[in-house]
Amino acid sequence: MQAIKPELTEVNIGFIPLTDCAPLVLASTMGFDEKYGIKIRLSKEASWSAIRDKLISGDLHAAHALYGMVYGVELGIGAQQKAMAVLMTLNQNGQGITLSNQLKTLGIVTGSDLSEFLKQHTSKLSFAQTFPTGTHAMWLYYWLASQNIHPLHDIKTTVVSPPQMVANISAGNVAGYCAGEPWNARAVYDNVGFTVATSQDIWADHPEKVLGVTAEFANAYPQTCRAMIMAVLEACRYLDVMANRSEVTAVLAAKEYVNAPQQVIYDRFIGQYDNGNGKQWQDAHAIKFFNDGAVTYPYLSDAMWFMTQFKRWGLLKAHPDYLAVANKVNRIDLYQQAAQAMEIAVPQHNMRSSRLIDEVIWDGSHPAAYADNFSIRA
Repeated sequence: MQAIKPELTEVNIGFIPLTDCAPLVLASTMGFDEKYGIKIRLSKEASWSAIRDKLISGDLHAAHALYGMVYGVELGIGAQQKAMAVLMTLNQNGQGITLSNQLKTLGIVTGSDLSEFLKQHTSKLSFAQTFPTGTHAMWLYYWLASQNIHPLHDIKTTVVSPPQMVANISAGNVAGYCAGEPWNARAVYDNVGFTVATSQDIWADHPEKVLGVTAEFANAYPQTCRAMIMAVLEACRYLDVMANRSEVTAVLAAKEYVNAPQQVIYDRFIGQYDNGNGKQWQDAHAIKFFNDGAVTYPYLSDAMWFMTQFKRWGLLKAHPDYLAVANKVNRIDLYQQAAQAMEIAVPQHNMRSSRLIDEVIWDGSHPAAYADNFSIRA
């Protein structure tokens, strides 16, 4: 394999303490970065808005980023507009929606129970998500709408950083939340909440976090970007060997990373779910990091889906040129060069087809019609 000579030898990468930061933690701690001529300096951040701001300012070179957050910045939603780039997808699945045990004592244990309760009560319950254009806001809204609950009218929403979710539900500040693991498992572990839905219930093998940079950085440092992609691909491949996840859990649990009990991380990391309400199962769509490159490939249709939801919920007033924006932001060229250098298979198509919880198929075709076709929308 021809050696890459990165323009930078050190890269500052921000992350939020979540199970799905694992590829970056491993790339840094196992020396996959040095194999490709860089040293990853990880920076644990307090919130997604801090990640966004530090990417825009250049304090971070790259970040573990919410897919939708990168596109929110690209489209100038709610903050400064900045041209962005997605280098690769870091994971699929592995998020969840938690409801409080107070709701459970009222007999509210399903989405339909929640829908009936909200129809009978005028005071609105408060639900938390992690960032206005982020994945968790979109999973929460999509799930609520699939239960015939209008997320903009029937409830109140607030933004809470993932590690603060359990404290907020414990204090009664919110009735429920959508966040990444292990913060849904932690609510079960602390006996303050239960998992009413996983994100893979909403969309099996959905896109989740990405390796995000500004377009300016990607254009100035393409070899550094390729080196980052290759180091993280090594980590993703390592993570997909289930036998490795026990030792990885011990690393992630440390204070400088996720800072949670190993058991809280481990069970859902390997797909062993307990919803905190009497149901236990082995999840067929637990968190994935590689799957022979099918996870890490930055599909255009994945990016376009988030933009359709921005339009659905009024975050965008007009339809963007969905395909053109996705083509610009998702740097398939850099990803392909890195993957091919490592002899990792690259999918033949840059779109994929999925059936979501409401039985509607999304395949990247006709995005404007798809966005406008939802009965529950802004």
